[in-house]
Amino acid sequence: MVMTFQGAQVFLPGDIVETSVTVDDGLITQIGGPPQGRVIDARGMYLAPAMIDVHGDAFERQLMPRPGVYFPTEAAVIDTDRQLACNGIATAYHAVTLSWEPGLRDIARGRDMMQALRDLAPRLLVENRMQLRWETFAFEALETIEWALAGPLLPALAFNDHTSMTMRAFDVSMQDRAFEFSPDFSIAALDDARMKKRTASKAHRAGLTDDAYIALLDKVWDRRSAVPDMIERVAALARAAGAPMLSHDDTKAETRHWFRGHGAHVAEFPMVMEAAEAARAHGDLIVFGAPNAARGGSHIGSLSAGDMVEAGLCDALASDYFYPAMLAAVARLDLDRRAERSRLWSLVSQGPAQAMGLGDRGEIALGKRADLVLMDWPEGHMPSIRGTWVAGRAAYLGLPRG
Repeated sequence: MVMTFQGAQVFLPGDIVETSVTVDDGLITQIGGPPQGRVIDARGMYLAPAMIDVHGDAFERQLMPRPGVYFPTEAAVIDTDRQLACNGIATAYHAVTLSWEPGLRDIARGRDMMQALRDLAPRLLVENRMQLRWETFAFEALETIEWALAGPLLPALAFNDHTSMTMRAFDVSMQDRAFEFSPDFSIAALDDARMKKRTASKAHRAGLTDDAYIALLDKVWDRRSAVPDMIERVAALARAAGAPMLSHDDTKAETRHWFRGHGAHVAEFPMVMEAAEAARAHGDLIVFGAPNAARGGSHIGSLSAGDMVEAGLCDALASDYFYPAMLAAVARLDLDRRAERSRLWSLVSQGPAQAMGLGDRGEIALGKRADLVLMDWPEGHMPSIRGTWVAGRAAYLGLPRG
């Protein structure tokens, strides 16, 4: 189907101009020039590349809408997909946790989610991909990782180590902890009463008592010496598949260097300036959470995404735990004059595409996939999505009451 968006303010690479954009067979075939095919009157609106979410786990709310209450996976996936479309996200990497914990984030449940995404793909509105959010102590996940890497849509692989984060000494903040495999990493005692307080929410999520969770953590912690070799094994699988890799919650330049050496060239949510600057110095791409930017700061006391954008230390914003946060983040950063509007939009489109190696999308340019969003954006107010197109196909159309 041929169609032309006419009269919009169009986000082109590095600029915003009033022009027309023509789409044919799922690709952008003309910018400017006479209209062709169906004409969409976009006067007074903005046309931008559709958003790409490199890390989103808000789908967990659909899987478990109340603590301990699980919902059918297919229903959760379909509803999540519709949320993505109406929020202007055309490509989403669902951060599916593969953990040693039972419950919401166990490996079997993660695989079930990934299988549902495969099975439902013909019925879904947007491109639903996976980020294998692998807890590095979860050796049991190896077979599932191999299966996922061989799937129809190449996933990303993120190295998460919330086990070591949990085991850090009680007088050490998350942001101040040493590199996990350093001899300087100080360890908390499992039999300290403070451990129950630290792990209570995790135990609740896993459906375990406090004592049972700590006993399981003790057993898993015994694997610590074997974790580096397992990371190398998994990283080799990802390198062979060509999958993008990310390190998560880095706190040291040493951490970033170690994961870069394994092929992880994206730093996801670095927690301190040292880690962010180490990433930038070596050309790694840097991802921060859009909720952080939208709210004006990190809710756990880490780096401010807005400050990092202004400092040139952020290449992409991810929805993290709330899909509307990507659009809200751009609006907040624009209101705060953190950067030019066209650069801000690249944080949710071109930057994520580059981080994930998706060279066919992320910008409005000739020959690119026609993943587009049309939105209104009244001065001083939040923008809102009027339509989302994925490869030229309408995934969402919303007509305000007016």
